[in-house]
Amino acid sequence: MGKRKQKKADQFDSSDADSVSSSSTAFSELSLAHETERVDSQEFTLEKCLDALYEKRGSTREKALIGLVSAFEGNVLLDFIESRCITLLHMYLNSIKRGSAKEVCLAARAIGFLAITAGNEDITHEIMEESISSLSRALISGPDAVRTSVLDCLAIVTFAGSNNWEETETVMKIMWDIIHPKSLSKAGTITKPSSAVLVGALSAWSFLLTTMTGWRVDLDIWIEVITFLCNLLENGDRAVRIAAGEAIAVIFEIVVAGKLSNITSDLESTEGTPSKPKWLIYLMSLKEKIILLVSGLSMEAGGKGIDKKCLNTQRDTFQKIYDYLKEGEQPETSLKLSKKQGVLTTSTWTELIQLNFLKHFLGSGFLKHAQDNEFLHNVFDLTADAENGLSTTQKRIFRSFGDRERTQVLNKDRQMAQLRKGAIVFADED
Repeated sequence: MGKRKQKKADQFDSSDADSVSSSSTAFSELSLAHETERVDSQEFTLEKCLDALYEKRGSTREKALIGLVSAFEGNVLLDFIESRCITLLHMYLNSIKRGSAKEVCLAARAIGFLAITAGNEDITHEIMEESISSLSRALISGPDAVRTSVLDCLAIVTFAGSNNWEETETVMKIMWDIIHPKSLSKAGTITKPSSAVLVGALSAWSFLLTTMTGWRVDLDIWIEVITFLCNLLENGDRAVRIAAGEAIAVIFEIVVAGKLSNITSDLESTEGTPSKPKWLIYLMSLKEKIILLVSGLSMEAGGKGIDKKCLNTQRDTFQKIYDYLKEGEQPETSLKLSKKQGVLTTSTWTELIQLNFLKHFLGSGFLKHAQDNEFLHNVFDLTADAENGLSTTQKRIFRSFGDRERTQVLNKDRQMAQLRKGAIVFADED
């Protein structure tokens, strides 16, 4: 069959070859033109959305934000924001200050996407610094949807833009004041957050806690934090329990484990039988109480009218927390990204909390950003796909080179195999 193909190929004259070459070139140029036209069309649409953010009519700005958020969710638009990043930020912040509840939610989400797309550390830090004041004011009052969206945004911009633990701690303090309000309102009562806002604040706080290294804060404060979260395991609704449990797991992994490691070394280096400090005795008794609560929540029975999906999530989460606190077993998860990048795996509570929060924020765009976004590559130590940023034509050329290299390797392997086989034959003849 190979010979017939060769014979047919020999019948082509030079004019035929020129014709084929010309057609191939024309096809490549046409494909490239279509690709360029698509990119230009998207940029034109995004420019129109940006222009619309200057409009006085709120509904016009809302539509523009919907278009921008949708585009940033489905694509890593680094080229588009390269010269427009701060302009976009200021327009988004303008919507935070004067927009409707819907507009504020959209603008908060848009700021978050801007932070994880910018790439440049100086720019992401500027986004954080410029945003905190307006976002903090938006947290004071308003619908639950606004407050939870703003909490997500605060967490993302701080995670991406903070230069040190002190900056992160300042934002976490804002979140903790929502989780555990202590100041009295004008009416003389403590205003407790709704379950939705409490879950949002706990998740955002835990997400930022994953950036902490070692024992950084006064011991009494951490004991107070753990005790309060322990109470939420007993009194909160199911979503609150889960968020509180995850926060406890991260605290024990990052904070308590580090402190216990130091104190264990100190105790082992002391001669004789040293007495355990009171704080350690109290912490261990608190841990045992948490283990008992977690064990019960991992086996909670269902009932009529109960949301089975949420109940199963609770059981699964608290079984992982129990395994960690009781046996030291870390939660292991995996998520397939693509053929090229393979599987994203997590093996600590820190990694799991970061993965869950970013999946929650990015929504349907998580896989796309995990594949193409350098920010997520750095967070999860992923390898970038070599075809990222290439046009359709360029990808085809890139793959053809890859196919050629694979063919050469296979041919070389076949030749080596034949040589080895020949050597064996000669050896047998001898």
